[in-house]
Amino acid sequence: MDQVPVEVIGNILSHLTAARDVVIASATCKKWREACCHHLHTLSFSSNDWPLYRDLTTSRLEILITQTIFQTRGLQSLSILMEDVDEFSASTVIAWLMYTRETLTQLYYNVKTTPDVNILEHCGRLKLQKLFLAQNSISGVDPSYHTFPSLKSLSLTYITISALDLNLLLSACPSIHSLQLVNPEIAMSDAQVTLELTSSTLKIVYVEAISLDKFVLDADSIEYLYLKDCALEVFELIGKDTLKYFKIDDVSVIHLDIGDTVRNLETVDISNFTIIWPKFYHMISKSSNLKRLRLWDVMFDDEDEVVDVETIATCFPQLSHLSLSYDVRDGALHYGLQGSSCLENVLVLQLGWTVINSLFSHWVEGLLKRCPNLKKLIIHGVVSEAKSDEECLILANFTTSMIELMRRYTHVDPHFKYE
Repeated sequence: MDQVPVEVIGNILSHLTAARDVVIASATCKKWREACCHHLHTLSFSSNDWPLYRDLTTSRLEILITQTIFQTRGLQSLSILMEDVDEFSASTVIAWLMYTRETLTQLYYNVKTTPDVNILEHCGRLKLQKLFLAQNSISGVDPSYHTFPSLKSLSLTYITISALDLNLLLSACPSIHSLQLVNPEIAMSDAQVTLELTSSTLKIVYVEAISLDKFVLDADSIEYLYLKDCALEVFELIGKDTLKYFKIDDVSVIHLDIGDTVRNLETVDISNFTIIWPKFYHMISKSSNLKRLRLWDVMFDDEDEVVDVETIATCFPQLSHLSLSYDVRDGALHYGLQGSSCLENVLVLQLGWTVINSLFSHWVEGLLKRCPNLKKLIIHGVVSEAKSDEECLILANFTTSMIELMRRYTHVDPHFKYE
């Protein structure tokens, strides 16, 4: 180790990340202490890394963090995540931020202070590229002063912020390409809970646990959109045919409009969602480049509706992965499988049920006939612990029919997963 350059040792220590491990390792010798002081670029203080953090008094913890940070020069990534820890002194936290602000490119911050610290005032605005904030409030955003020219990724988790300040914050980040909003508390100035976000550079948007009357996202460059566990009356996406990945998971929305952004869609993933199939299909029907379609645990607004495989085959010729899981009914089964168009490019087929019935095996067989080049079949099923005689019989008949069916499709690799 004597021949290893001190810069390399600093890089090794940076990969340890956790401050406790860095301090212990740097005590090895003088050379390692020098590497820690001058060449350490990543440091993390997390109450989840070391439970003893929660047992220390706040003043003692402040001293430990201060001593560790102030022994470094040129930190690029600083993580201070103190959940379930008492409030820190605002002046101490500001000292940490001021000491590192000139070199930081990444800041992960979840600290409770007395009084509150306006994080935008004290983090390094010129070089910062990634900012993660949790359990804090943001107010009084001034784009002419709070400018983040290098910021590319912004994550706000359990943040209190007004709709206006959130939009102003986005406008203060001219290079931003990733936005994550998790359970934000959005303060509104009027009775209708409306959020309108605008950014010409955003490419990735993840939104979780948000409840609004109306959410309008104007993002000309968006490529990835994921909505999870949200309650919205209206969601509208305004863009320019850049969207490639669209995912919805456990979302309640009355009016969903992704406009003319679908022509280059490659992945559509919908789960735990109630859809009106004709309307939903019309929304994505222009996605001729679609390669992955997943409709999982979906319910239909009208019980007579069904996913039309003929429509999927003709409108999405590039489809390579198809995943379907919904209740199969007698009339719907016949309608859903009518037609003769094949899914020529589908290589992976995933099918599932929540309540198994005798029609499921016929549905599997009908879909296998439409996928002549299939390589892999995955079947997910839910089997209750307390099974009636009828359920046992249905499951036995399904197993038998699957064995017979796969003997005719020896080129397909079958996988069965039961919960």
